[in-house]
Formats: sequence, structure tokens, C-alpha cells
Amino acid sequence: MEEKTWHRHRWPAGVARHLDFPEKPVPALLEETAKTHGALPYLVFQGRHLSFAEVDRRANQVAHFLRAAGVAKGDRVALSMPNIPQFPIVYFGILKAGAVAVPCNPLYKERELRFLLTDSGAKVLFVMDHPEFYPIACQAAADTGITQLVYCSVGPYLPRIKAVIGGLLGKIPTAAHHPLGTSLESAITGRPTSPLEREIDPKQDPAIIIYTGGTTGVPKGAVLTHYNLVSNVIAVDEWVRLVHTPGGQPERFRRNGFHTMMGVVPWSHVYGHTHVMLVAPFIEARLICLPDPRAGKPPFTELLEAIEHYHGTILHGVPTLFTVLLHHPHIDRFHLDSLIGCASAAAALPVELALQFEARTGCTVFEAYGMTEAAPLVTANPSIKDLRKLGSVGLPIPGTDLKILDSETGTRELAQGEDGEIAVSGPQVMQGYWKKPEEDAVVFRVFDGQRFFLTGDVGHIDQDGFIFITDRKKDMIDVGGLKAYPREIEEVLYMHPKVAQAAVIGVADEKSGQVVKAFVQLTPGVTASDEEIIDFCRDKLAGYKRPRMVEFREQLPMSPVGKILRRALRDPRP
Repeated sequence: MEEKTWHRHRWPAGVARHLDFPEKPVPALLEETAKTHGALPYLVFQGRHLSFAEVDRRANQVAHFLRAAGVAKGDRVALSMPNIPQFPIVYFGILKAGAVAVPCNPLYKERELRFLLTDSGAKVLFVMDHPEFYPIACQAAADTGITQLVYCSVGPYLPRIKAVIGGLLGKIPTAAHHPLGTSLESAITGRPTSPLEREIDPKQDPAIIIYTGGTTGVPKGAVLTHYNLVSNVIAVDEWVRLVHTPGGQPERFRRNGFHTMMGVVPWSHVYGHTHVMLVAPFIEARLICLPDPRAGKPPFTELLEAIEHYHGTILHGVPTLFTVLLHHPHIDRFHLDSLIGCASAAAALPVELALQFEARTGCTVFEAYGMTEAAPLVTANPSIKDLRKLGSVGLPIPGTDLKILDSETGTRELAQGEDGEIAVSGPQVMQGYWKKPEEDAVVFRVFDGQRFFLTGDVGHIDQDGFIFITDRKKDMIDVGGLKAYPREIEEVLYMHPKVAQAAVIGVADEKSGQVVKAFVQLTPGVTASDEEIIDFCRDKLAGYKRPRMVEFREQLPMSPVGKILRRALRDPRP
């Protein structure tokens, strides 16, 4: 790759512009650290530590269980869990067996989860043993290709005293009954702890299928290979330079257990999956499992306690997380000066918010930009304050190329400074959408033999090579970093017998960034209330997707061909 504009001006000293990414499978990220620093803690949950070696052994047992259950190379295995210790154990076990992991949001309702299980063709489903998650999983798995359901209780992963007391007091969340499936402990007890033999082609073999709404809002599975994920982890390690001690010089991540990463971003989301769950073993960091970062009174108190107690050094989040922490009523009670680096992604980071959070904690906050289809990181601001440009999403990371194309056809490259659709090329870009070649044809372009992915985002490159996002081509709604897609929500609204026409948009919200607003045109001669429409969505959509407000209209704005114009609802000016 030739020298680009972003290499010439503020590229950090010592950071490679291009890398020869190794072709190795994702489990190697864990296995290599388990061999060299196996005794170091990887996962920390409620005070209990699980070492890299222990997680690796249990993941091997999961792999043996799957092989015995008839899971072959390339078969899909779904896991629907919050950030609990079993997530990485099961995840690495799936990949060690040569299978493909399908991470699912544990907040999904039956209809949403069933779609993912059916579309992916998953054969096995791992779910948290929980009063809500387990029954939903049982219902969703019915009449799909799921042949094994495995439920995972947090009890065995608690310190002994907490497990005993929690069991006596009934505080450990479990389903009341388990009519289907088997427990994870029963599934892996007695299984070998040695690794299975496997043949994986990192560049060709998928590691995960992770679902995204893409450009249309219909959930599509982005197929990410082992090479996609490993290259993104290595590029992050090369890019980030942090000042680890007061007055020190920026340096790459320190090893040998120096860092403590806060597991806030869901690991079922590509952001938390790659840059928290996978980066941690690569840099030999311990990872604090936080299944519910909102926990505590007031909310997020337990997260602040965890940062202070475990001396957290790395915090990944979305802008709303930094907002709620900064304005937490008791923040002055907590010592947060252990934080060194805080990354923000998934939504635009207000400049003033970044500066205020840095002033309060002493850490460096840097914004990044990516997408599910790119595993996910594409660009990031330098983590060295003198080089960054707050308000931009930074520079393309090592090994990544980027073009600005005309938004109409995506075939013509625009001049520097012009706004157009952002297209990205690099080792992290997905193989394609799961069983959707027609979608691949829409989103990929080839320039001089190099394949570029059309992101659907509009922006430009400034004179120093920094990327600025100026608009969203997609109609996606960003609710606290979680993506809600209008078409999916509208389809649920259309199920209501009184709804004739419906459209949803995102509206600004101080706490979540955006919330969903529904516009409804009722069937002639009927009446309905806001509450009736919202309640109808309650058991059909995850909480963040549900409309928070409803506006009834006699007619919705239409194009000449009868398409509802969401842009006219967002901006009603003539």
C-alpha cells in the first residue's frame, strides 16, 4: 500500500503504517498466553479469578462436548449471554471445535432470537440460566435446527462463600425449572482438557456470524473470518500508545498482567467482542466481567466501585456511558485515577464530554469508528493527545485503506475534503453477508484489484488525513450504542390490527443519545392510545428498540411511488 495522506502529518511515531498480519486462528490469542503466562488472571467475576490456563482448559472441554454432540467444522453454534465468565469459555470452545460462533444479544425476545437461530442454521444454543433468558431461549429454539440447549449458571463461577450465601438467600439468578437442555457443568464434566485437533484456514474459515441491520434494517449475518478478527486485534495493539505513568512517554500496551480492562460493552456486540474480550488475552490483561453495568443505586454505582476496587486501566464505552459516569451523583466518592485509556465508539463523541471526562479522571479519551462488517475498527484518533483531532474519528488504523466515493453510485472517488460515502478496505473487512450474495453485490466495489466495503456513512478526509463523519446514510437509530433499525420495528407495528401505516425515526435523548419515536396512521374508524401501541411492542422487541413515544397522523408523508419518507418526519420543514 502506498503512502497515504493520513501517514504524512500526524501519524504517531513508532507505529507501523503497514503490517504483515499472521494467519492464525482466533483461539491462538488465548492459547499462546495460556502457555506463556497461564497463571495470570484472565476473567474476574464477583471477586473470583479464572486464569488464562483455566479458561483455556474449560474451553477445550466445551470443544470436546460439541464434537461429541455431532458439531462438525463449519457448523454454527449460538450463544446468548451477558458478560459472564461462561461467555469467553463457550466462545473459545466453539472455535476450538472448528465451529462458527453466533453471538446473540441476551435481551432479545423470542421472535428476535428465533430469527437468528433459524437464519444461521445453528445446531446448539448456549444461554444463561436466568428467570427470563432461559424460558425465552426454550421458546425461540422450538421448531428450529437447535438439537442441544445448554444453560449456564453463574453459581459455579462465584467465590465459594458468595455461592453458598447466594444459594441460601436465593440471590443467584436461575430459571425455576429446566424442562429442556442440560447444564454447562454436566456437559463438560469429565471431558478432556487437552485441545482437539483442528484444521482451520484463517483467511477462508468463518469464526463468527454476527448480525447487523446493514443498509436495509433486515438483520443480516456478517461473516467474519479468523483472519478478520486477529488482524483487527493486532492492528489495535500496534495503534494504541498510552502514558502508563505520570510524566512518562507514550508506549504500547504493557504486558504481564499490567492492565485491567472493564468488561462493560456487551461481548455479544462486535465492539465488546473484539476490542475487549479478544484484546485482553492478546495483551495479557485481566478482564472484569460486568453483566449489568447499570447495576447499583443509583445506576452505574457498581461500575464505579469496580473501577476503583480493581484499579481499572482501560474502559471501552459509548458516549452515553461517559456522560452518565461524569454526572453520577456520587462520582466524587470514587478514585478513578487508575484509568489510563478510555475508548469511545458506536456514536459521535461530543468534544466537551471527552475533555470533561479527561479532566475528572486524568485518562486519555480517544474516539474510534467502525462497524460490524469490519470486525469492527476502521479508524481511531491517536491516543496521544498532541496528535489527535477531537471531533473527528481519527485516522485509518494500520493496514486499512479508505476512499470517499460518490453517494449515488459508489463508483467515483471524490476529491479530498468533499463529502461522500466512506468505503473501507483492509484485512478486517468481512467475507460477506451470510447467504446473501445479492447484498454483497450492493456493498462491495473493486478499485485496482482492491475490494472496498461501502459503509453507508457520509464523511470526508481533511488536509491532515483525519476522517470526519458528517451524516448517516442509513436510517439506523443509535440507542446508547445499540442499533435499532426502523424496518424491523415497523414490521412489529404493522402486526397491530389498528395500524394502517407506520414509520419510526430516532429522536434526540439526553440519556441514550437517541430513542425510538413511532408515527402511526390508524385504520379508518378506530382509535388507539400511545400506551396501547407501546405495550403491544413490549414482548416483541428488546427494550431499546421499543418506541418511547407515538405520534398519530392522519396521513404519513409519501413519495410518488408510495414509499413513506422518514426524512420528512425527521425534518418536517417544507
